[in-house]
Order: sequence, then C-alpha cells, then structure tokens
Amino acid sequence: MDLFLIIALALGFIFLLVFFHYVPFLLWISAKVSGVNISLIQLFLMRIRNVPPHSIVRAMIEAHKADLNNITRNGLEAHYLAGGHVEKVVHALVSASKANIDLSFQMATAIDLAGRDVFEAVQMSVNPRVIDTPPVTAVAKDGIQLIAKARVTVRANIKQLVGGAGEETVLARVGEGIVSSIGSSDSHKTVLENPDSISKLVLKKGLDAGTAFEILSIDIADIDIGKNIGAALQIDQAQADKNIAQAKAEERRAMAVASEQEMKAKTQEARAKVIEAEAEVPKAMAEAFRNGNLGIMDYYRMKNIEADTSMRESIAKPAVNPNASKPVNK
Repeated sequence: MDLFLIIALALGFIFLLVFFHYVPFLLWISAKVSGVNISLIQLFLMRIRNVPPHSIVRAMIEAHKADLNNITRNGLEAHYLAGGHVEKVVHALVSASKANIDLSFQMATAIDLAGRDVFEAVQMSVNPRVIDTPPVTAVAKDGIQLIAKARVTVRANIKQLVGGAGEETVLARVGEGIVSSIGSSDSHKTVLENPDSISKLVLKKGLDAGTAFEILSIDIADIDIGKNIGAALQIDQAQADKNIAQAKAEERRAMAVASEQEMKAKTQEARAKVIEAEAEVPKAMAEAFRNGNLGIMDYYRMKNIEADTSMRESIAKPAVNPNASKPVNK
C-alpha cells in the first residue's frame, strides 16, 4: 500500500510539472494582475509552437505599462519565430516613445531582423556617438604631407537603418573628404592656420547620404606635418633622369667602342689583303720574266723608282731630335 501511494504521488508530481510547464498558471496570473489580456489556452498554444511564454508575456507587460497599444501578441510571436529579439524590440519602442522618436513596431522589427541592434540605435539617436577616424594622410599643393585625425559626431538615422551603409562607410567618406580638402589647399600653412576649413568643406559634401547615421559635426583633433613629398618626388625624378643619361652615355660609349673595333678589324683585313697582294708581286714578276714580258732594264727602272719614292718619303718626314726624350743632367 505504501509503495502504491509513493508511485501515485510521484506520478502526480510529474503530472503537475508537465501541466505547469505547458500551462504557466503563475505567468497567467502575473499578466492578469498587470492588465494584459491573455488566456491560458494561448499560453498553452505558445508552448506547442515552441514560443517561450515568459518572453512574450514580459514584453506585453512592458508595452502595456508604457502605453504602447500597437504591440500585439501575434506580432511578438511572429517576430520571435522569424528569429528576432522580442525583448530588445520592446525596449527600443519604449525608449523611442519616451524620447518622442517616431518608431513603429514594423520598423523596429525590420531593423532587428536586418541584424542591427535596434535598442542601441534608439539610444544613439538620443545620445550621439563620437567616432575617431584613423590617421588620414594627404598632401597639399606645395608638396608638404599632412597627417590629420578627426572626431565625427553621429547619431543613428532610424529611417535609414534598414539598407543603410554602416560606420565603416562613414569613416571612409570622411577620410576621402579630408584628403580632398587638404589636397585642394595651396599651402599646408593655410590648413594649419584654419583646420576648421576642413570640417566645413567636408560637411558640405553630405557624406551621410545613404548611410544609417546622421553626421552632426566633424572636428579636426590633430594635424601633424609629415614628409616633403614634393621634394622627394623631385629628387626621385632627378635620380631617374641621371640614370637615364648615364645609360644613354654608356650606350653611346659602347657603340663607339664597337665602331672602333669594327674599324680595326677592317684595317687589319685590308692590311692582310695588301700583304697578300705584295706576296703575289714576286710571282708576277717571275712569271713576266719567264714569259719575256719584263726585261732586266725594266726591272732596274722599277727599282730606281722605288728607291726614289722611299727617299722622297724620308725627306718629307719631320726630323726627330734623338735627345728630346732624354732627361737633362744637372
């Protein structure tokens, strides 16, 4: 008998656990006390649909206390089943309502399902955020490099959160604007004297168009002087021109050497032909003697002419002083 009673009590306890799990009676009482109209059957059906009743009921209680009458149970369940964050959406709607920000339930759920933190976006709309840009390097027209850092004050643009560009795009556009502003300055001294001119020029470009933020201000926090890019480019250009000139001179020298070698080769070839021709002269003379075409008197006359020619050449040459190269002994 005792065993049967223990088993019955255990089964009853298990039944109560299962019943209160699927029928959250205490949660229903909490909703009724808070003024939220919801039935036990609806809470039971939430369990069947794998929707946590506690999250839905807590969100409905918070919305009811904040007088948000456009939030329904079906809407919260649908948003949860779509993978959204019910509590963050309700928190954002309550914060937007207190701050007089126009934010509907459909817009809040769309922002949440887009992957953005809607509650943080509402907080950023109330309390703007300051973003520090990385160092931006630009060169003025006088060739001096400037390194600028800026602080961008932004607030969330609720209407552009769905499909709008993020923080990285804002920073990239601000950096582009700073580079353009410095690059259009005639002198780096002008930029150093009036850094606010950069902010004014950048703000006029409407850099926040198509982004999820609204730029309130751009403040130049720091400007440092970098390298003299103009001088460095001139030095590099001069070095390049020097290298080109040296290469062309080396090319001309190589061509001159090649031409000289070619002339020497031609001269040697001509000398070889002369020597070869001179070697044929005795053979021709012997053949002339043999055939009777050349007599002994003709041969003597030819020798006299050669001797006369050699004498004339020696006379025509300037006299060389044999003591000219000798050192004088003191």
